[in-house]
Amino acid sequence: MDDIGSLDVRWIQGFTNKCIEFVDNKTVCYTCGCHICFLNLETKKQSVLQSPGRGIGALTANSKNGTFAFSEEKLSPSIFVYSFPELQLKNELKGAAQTDYKSLTLSESGPYLGCCSSFPDYTITVWNWEIAEPLCTQPQAGQDVISLVFNPLNWLQLCALGTTTLTVWNIEKSDSFHVLKPSVIELPAKDGSFVERLVPPSHTVSDKLPYFGLEMPPTAISGLKGNKAESIVTKLCTKARVTPTAICWTATSELYVGCEESFLLLVDPDSLSASVLFNPTTADATPELRQGNFQGLTLDKNGLITVGKESVVHCLQIKGSQIDITHTWQLEGPVTTVMYSPDHEIILLSSNTGQIYVLNPTESDNFVKVLDVLCGNFVAAHLSHTGRNICVSVRDSGELQLWSADGTILGSLSLQTEVTSMACCPIAHYAAVGTASGNVFFIDLNMEHQPRLVHQVHLYPTPVDHLVFDQEGHYLLTTASDSHIYVLDAKPSNRFSVIGYTVVPGPILSLSTQCVRDCEQVKVLALCNGQELTVFSLPAKNLAGPDCVDRHCCLSAHILKVSRYKVPHPLDSCVLGVSEVFANCREKKTLQRFQLPQDTESLSSQQVVQLEPEQEVGGHPLGPTSLALSPNQLWLASVGRDGLLRIRETANMEQYLELQSHSRRLGGVQSVSFSADSQTLLTAGFRDGSLLCTDLRFKGVDADKVTRAAQYSQSLDNFLKNIFRTENRVLIVMPEWGQGFRTGAEKTEESEVCGGVDALDVTEQDECYSSLLSAPPSHPTWLESRREAVIKDDNEQYSEAKSNMKNTFKELRDNIQEMMRENENLPDLERLPQKEFNLFTEEQKRLGAMVEQEVKRVRNEVEWEILANCYLRDVLKRECWDSMKVKGKAIKAFYSEHEVKNYPLRERPEKEVEDLLRVENIRKLEKAACTQSSLKKSSDTTSPKEGEPGKESLEAETPVVTGSFSAQLGYSNPYIYDQFCLQTTEQRINQIILLQDVIYRIKTAFNTDFEAVHRQKVQELNRLKDRNTNIRDITLELDLKDTLWEPSLTSSERPEGLLTVDDSEIKAERYLTPEQKKEKEKKKLEEQKRLAAKDDNDKDRALDDMMEGVLEVKKEDILKIEIPPPEFVLTKPEIQWNEEEKKVYKDFEKKTKELNEEKEKYKKSLETEMKKLQASNKEATERFDETLTKLFEKKLKCEMAIYQEELKNTYLVYSVLIEDEMRNREVELKLKLEKTLAYKDEQVEEVKRHEEDVELFQETYESVVAEDKVLDKEFSKEFFDVPNHVVDLLYKLFKRRPRVQKMRTETDNNLSLFKEQRLCGSMAPDALGKMLKAMEELDAPENIPEAVSQPVWERFCLVRNTKVKSEHKVKVKAFTFAEMQAFLHKRRDEIHTTQQEIKHLSEGLQSLHEEKNRSLTDIMVQVLLKQGQVEVYTTELTPDYTDCVHLHRTVVEDLNRTIRTLGDQKIASMVECKDFRKGIIRQQWEHRMLTMQIEDFNNKARDAQMLRLSEEQQDYLNKTDHGSRVSHQVNILEKTVAFQEKTHRQSVQHRIKKIEQLKRQAAMKAEKNTAVEEKLPNMQVTMAETSHIYGGLASEANLAAREQKRYQEIVQRKNLEEFARAQGEELAFLWAEVERLRMKSFPSLDQLKHN
Repeated sequence: MDDIGSLDVRWIQGFTNKCIEFVDNKTVCYTCGCHICFLNLETKKQSVLQSPGRGIGALTANSKNGTFAFSEEKLSPSIFVYSFPELQLKNELKGAAQTDYKSLTLSESGPYLGCCSSFPDYTITVWNWEIAEPLCTQPQAGQDVISLVFNPLNWLQLCALGTTTLTVWNIEKSDSFHVLKPSVIELPAKDGSFVERLVPPSHTVSDKLPYFGLEMPPTAISGLKGNKAESIVTKLCTKARVTPTAICWTATSELYVGCEESFLLLVDPDSLSASVLFNPTTADATPELRQGNFQGLTLDKNGLITVGKESVVHCLQIKGSQIDITHTWQLEGPVTTVMYSPDHEIILLSSNTGQIYVLNPTESDNFVKVLDVLCGNFVAAHLSHTGRNICVSVRDSGELQLWSADGTILGSLSLQTEVTSMACCPIAHYAAVGTASGNVFFIDLNMEHQPRLVHQVHLYPTPVDHLVFDQEGHYLLTTASDSHIYVLDAKPSNRFSVIGYTVVPGPILSLSTQCVRDCEQVKVLALCNGQELTVFSLPAKNLAGPDCVDRHCCLSAHILKVSRYKVPHPLDSCVLGVSEVFANCREKKTLQRFQLPQDTESLSSQQVVQLEPEQEVGGHPLGPTSLALSPNQLWLASVGRDGLLRIRETANMEQYLELQSHSRRLGGVQSVSFSADSQTLLTAGFRDGSLLCTDLRFKGVDADKVTRAAQYSQSLDNFLKNIFRTENRVLIVMPEWGQGFRTGAEKTEESEVCGGVDALDVTEQDECYSSLLSAPPSHPTWLESRREAVIKDDNEQYSEAKSNMKNTFKELRDNIQEMMRENENLPDLERLPQKEFNLFTEEQKRLGAMVEQEVKRVRNEVEWEILANCYLRDVLKRECWDSMKVKGKAIKAFYSEHEVKNYPLRERPEKEVEDLLRVENIRKLEKAACTQSSLKKSSDTTSPKEGEPGKESLEAETPVVTGSFSAQLGYSNPYIYDQFCLQTTEQRINQIILLQDVIYRIKTAFNTDFEAVHRQKVQELNRLKDRNTNIRDITLELDLKDTLWEPSLTSSERPEGLLTVDDSEIKAERYLTPEQKKEKEKKKLEEQKRLAAKDDNDKDRALDDMMEGVLEVKKEDILKIEIPPPEFVLTKPEIQWNEEEKKVYKDFEKKTKELNEEKEKYKKSLETEMKKLQASNKEATERFDETLTKLFEKKLKCEMAIYQEELKNTYLVYSVLIEDEMRNREVELKLKLEKTLAYKDEQVEEVKRHEEDVELFQETYESVVAEDKVLDKEFSKEFFDVPNHVVDLLYKLFKRRPRVQKMRTETDNNLSLFKEQRLCGSMAPDALGKMLKAMEELDAPENIPEAVSQPVWERFCLVRNTKVKSEHKVKVKAFTFAEMQAFLHKRRDEIHTTQQEIKHLSEGLQSLHEEKNRSLTDIMVQVLLKQGQVEVYTTELTPDYTDCVHLHRTVVEDLNRTIRTLGDQKIASMVECKDFRKGIIRQQWEHRMLTMQIEDFNNKARDAQMLRLSEEQQDYLNKTDHGSRVSHQVNILEKTVAFQEKTHRQSVQHRIKKIEQLKRQAAMKAEKNTAVEEKLPNMQVTMAETSHIYGGLASEANLAAREQKRYQEIVQRKNLEEFARAQGEELAFLWAEVERLRMKSFPSLDQLKHN
């Protein structure tokens, strides 16, 4: 609020290269946050203008007249136009933009501004910024526009550079009416070729009818309609074109266009042609220009300056299509923008990395860097609390920069890492920087021009979020996302050692400190989880004792004195005061103040105290909000994402100072910090890349607080002076990091870490209970290193005890293993279970639980994977198997690879069945109607019911009519149409449905036959299996080893088998659950019991023992029968046999022979039977293969019929699609025709309106010309008292005019590249002023002729100036009139073009209707041809000469000669007739010419007779004594002059008296004013009190009454203005009518003659 103070901008730094422009010859301007910076390129001094609105959007400048314009960043933004160097607001333009402006441009030819708005309207508007009126607008014209540029020589041309397009907008004007007309430039393709659009521009279809029907445009094929249809199709159907990136107007109003693909184009806006000057794809292209060197262009007197992706600048000389590089400059890095100063003396370059270079070619050949502030987003910025008054900032890329008190950059240091936080130390000249990798860097700032890194420590594995020093520089506190707060010694003398750490509950959102000098304590406030406040105290001294931290450096609880508090609502930031906390509530969007309890000794560290806000005021509307407390605790600063900086008193937070410091749209403010004296604030933007330094100014009573703040700062400086001197001396001598510390400290840490790891790995681990130790990270944090050091110390201290324990464990393990081996050899009753030998049951349970948990996890993963596969199986089965009415299967032959497949069919949808029934019913009705009509027309005695249907069925069965074999196969639908009768779309759609039914019937019929054959194969396989069983039995009896042929059904013949998995297919061992194992054991026991019971059956056992389990011997077992030889054969030799034994042996041989014969007979019978079975198998399978062959032949015929029907169906579908496309095309043409007709009506209305305007302006112009001629004629009357020779001399001088153009070229500076020309489209605004200034030289006294007196000369100069003004007025009117006529002529040409378009569209519709009718009648018919026949065209046949006659050559030549002679005679007679007809036409023309001349002479005679004369002219013609007339007039004039002089003297006397009276009144008013001024202070106080009381007591009713009264006044004023405007128009009309009547009342010469 201004009544308590203000925030003044001291300086601002930052450069984004968003927009940079010249505002004069030596100064450039660019945006920086919410401000505009002006940089003087010679002195390098900056000035700043703060945006009057919210933020700054687009920026442009006109260096010719010193103006610049910019838009604000808010909804419904305004455009502000300022003058330079006054920085005064010229005008505010409030347009119709809703969100933002993408581009602005100012014209050098006048007060014109072009702008392009952003989403959603994308409107291009041209303004006259002097009167704040839009001249013309074009909505939805700037979707891809990124830049607008006026033609420097013609403000009526505006070039719009888009992301992929280039458009020149021509502004056509008629007097005060303006309109924008686009001219789109066709850019070449990326290969450099110019291609036509693939979309045919013609509205008519192709004249040539192709084989597959009409060729329709893509819009008709796609069915797109509307305005965007053609643009979408154009984008899809055209080649990729080059991408323009930079444009530059030439001195001939042409355009140089640079492209991203390294093309350089020359565009002529008048002819809309583009030529390629440089093509990088050609072989002879200059290598230096191939790498994108046309990202920035500017025109030089010596050529074209180009910049690009490389770090070079080229000067090109272009002659025709030849490009030569005349000069090249090398830079440090790539630049993106190049421009010349208005006087064309300085070249300016800017880069995206924050540098600005200038070059003066006349003075030097090297670029000079005038600005080097780098680019990027600031992370933090702080004002150094030392006496050097410098600012320190750091960017997210790791660039640390130092700034002076006036904003000049002093030095920088690149940390080469991502930075997240920063803080400045109050006791030494260094800064601490936190990185994203968890490191804290310590930067020495004593050498301001070259900061250096002196130390670093790795504290976190995550980014460092907060770095905070206490006010007296005792400690540095750091936090990250792991809830650890580290306390570091801030003194360089202690090497920034880490004192210890503490852990708070939850992530830390905010961290602040407060140093209490009286108690020698440092209080720390941490905001955790949004609602928990943790406050702990640290002693200012003696924190390094052994009782302060434990072995891991965790701070002791009795040292910290932790207090925990909870707030009612979540907070996002807070700061700690002496005994209070200031916080921002994120939910309520308010600032709150909490009072901390004084007595915290009785509270435990775990006890949480509930806090309630003592005061609550409104905060920032956009969060999160950051807070900062001034060092003297008097002021609180708050910043948020809204970009606002607010300063409040801590005692009373109601009032505040506010400044829009940074862009709200780019994230607002990132950080804020106070200076040591609390008089200066430094803010850093979130994403706008700006750094703002402001001064805090207070008024009135608050000035005492400013003094107290300065005193506090001085006392703190005196307190810290000795410490600063000591510590800073240590800091200066510290070596740079990487030279001294890297060889010492780092190696020590590494050795400690390595030693700790070796010490850990000293014990042997048993294989069953070994655990993996995680290896330390490659870059351990400080805490990890500390823990490793502790472990190392423990290992060293207890190494002997650990060695003894290891030996004990080894002996114990050996004893247990020996006991386990003995236990294995004991009996079962004495053997102990395995778990009895486990001494660590808890560890075993833990490992078992881990294993079980891992098994559970793997089981869950497998179950989810199985579930996913089951779901996929179910989906595939449902879609591809269950939904099929007829499943797909095949039948394979037995003796070949022959295979026949069926037709898989789905269930016919209900809609398809309904459509089929509907079409069949329609066909029934049509046939019935056809039969009825044939009955009426038939005169034959044959019954129509027996004749016509038979004929129709006969025709239907002929392949020529049907076009397929389906009828011959017997699968045709009786309701199919004749191919020659399909003339309507409905019939074709019905035919498609019937053909689909025919196809379905064919497939269904074949599937029936297929199923029969499939069942036959299954039966044959069953029979074959039975025969093979018999053959296998026979081979077993015959003891043969032959392999049986056992065919089976394959997976394609039995596809349902693929859906089930047999146990034999699973190769892995089956996993059984405990329940399944119990069930399996149970079944096994039951089986054993059953077998045991079976073994106890005595009858079965006796049968097996006696007769091998059977009651009789079967015949099949005869081959197994063997007659045992007599016993004596084995015991005695044959010599010792007796007779009885020999007889017995003969019986044995006889029986053996008979048995062998029986065996041979039986074996032969088995072999015969086996051969019969094998023959039966072969015969059955061969017979089945023949059946399958017949089925295959039928399948071929069905396939032919199906393909034929599908071909017919395809033709029909295509014809329907063509008809639909023609319908779409017809709708499209009709829509275009309607729009064109409506547009034509609008054009006609517009032309009528402009014709009326032209007629009215023509009358005005004629009246002005007449007035100018009257001035010329009345010149002699003005000097009637001057001799005639003097009048002639004065008349010559009256006609003399100065040569203004030459004077201008002598005075103006013609260093400008764009030479002054007469402004296109309008007269020069200062032409009259220059003419009058030149006339003043002619009016000078030295130019007075000798015969002319001074009074006459003065009168002559007055008359001549009046004449000059009149001539200028005539010129302006004439130019405007010509402009209006040209505008009207263009509108008429547009109407003619529109009429041609209408005619074209009408012709297109007519031709489309013709083609549509032709496509309905010209039907494509499918005809079946015999094999070997082909269809040929008759035009390609060989001519037949069988009936020709042979003639001699001379006969033909004589005939040709006679024909030529007769032809020449005919041509001669035709030429003679033509000449005679030409003579007749010439005579007719001459006769018409003479007739028109006669009519013209008659008109002239009539005009001469009707000539109007004034009374003065009549008097002059009637009287002959002209001398007396002149003397009479002189007398009258003398009397008039005398009377006027007398009247003048009287008026002078009257005016003198009035002046004296006014002087007396002025003196009285002065006395009254003096008295009032004396009373004014009291009255002001009274008025302020009254207004305050009235403002507090004013009610809504009074406010509504005032608004209603104000509204009535506005309405009344508007009505009065409209009434006055109507009265003025009526008076003008009446005046014109009076003038016309006056001219009409003049008498004519004809009347004088008769009188």
